[in-house]
Amino acid sequence: MKLKKRVYGIITFCMVLSVALITLFPFYWMFITAVKPVGEIFAFPPKLIPSKFMLGNFLESLKTTDFGRYYKNSTIVTVISTTITICINLLAGFAFAKYNFKGKNIFFMIVLSTLMIPLQVTMIPNFIIASKLGIRNSYVGLFLPPCAEAFGLFMSRQFIEEIPNELLEAGRIDGATEFGIFTKIVLPNVKPLISVLAIFTVMWRWNDLQWPLIMVSKDQYYTVQLGLSMLNGAQYVNWNHLMSASLISTIPVVIVFLVFQKQFVQGIASSGIKG
Repeated sequence: MKLKKRVYGIITFCMVLSVALITLFPFYWMFITAVKPVGEIFAFPPKLIPSKFMLGNFLESLKTTDFGRYYKNSTIVTVISTTITICINLLAGFAFAKYNFKGKNIFFMIVLSTLMIPLQVTMIPNFIIASKLGIRNSYVGLFLPPCAEAFGLFMSRQFIEEIPNELLEAGRIDGATEFGIFTKIVLPNVKPLISVLAIFTVMWRWNDLQWPLIMVSKDQYYTVQLGLSMLNGAQYVNWNHLMSASLISTIPVVIVFLVFQKQFVQGIASSGIKG
């Protein structure tokens, strides 16, 4: 029995290790491409270890474009958009989970049905609305339209439904307002959910290219992803600069995930998204 258990453990470890290596390999390939000499980028067979590590490529890639400004723009847009998105999703999820009102289920199904609509379909109407509101070429135009989305609302409703109604009733008996119940009872119990929403929203907003591409035309509002697209020349692509800049652009998302990873796993397990 012990031998069988040990063999099972070894097989499980090997499978997990294989998946981890496959997952990490693209990042390793980005790194070695960023530091390779130009002549080794297209060498065949590919070299997994460069003959010379050209770490100066990272600084050169930052100097090629105004990457500092793009980083600042993406940070502003991502932080504000994530904060607003989390607030909207939690408040709406609380309403759908704990309040009964006419047409509640119908409204919720309508919201969920928007998940089936491709982003490209809603992009043109959103662009027209943003143009008429005069928020093109501005931070508001970048972070405001994507803030309301159905996926976060669905997760919020599923998670908040698990909070016992007795806790809310106890708060009302003690004289707490509905907003007080939300801030003092609901929020402390949904920290894993907030971590999940934060990770997903940061990832989506930071990596978004399509919306900033049509929303801004002034260089002063360019985001990181638009800056990366500028490194793709029409006739020639400097892969050293592109890969080094791409690697640098992944750092904020990785940091956010590492900070919230424990709560992220707990939130996914508790949000109602189960097989």
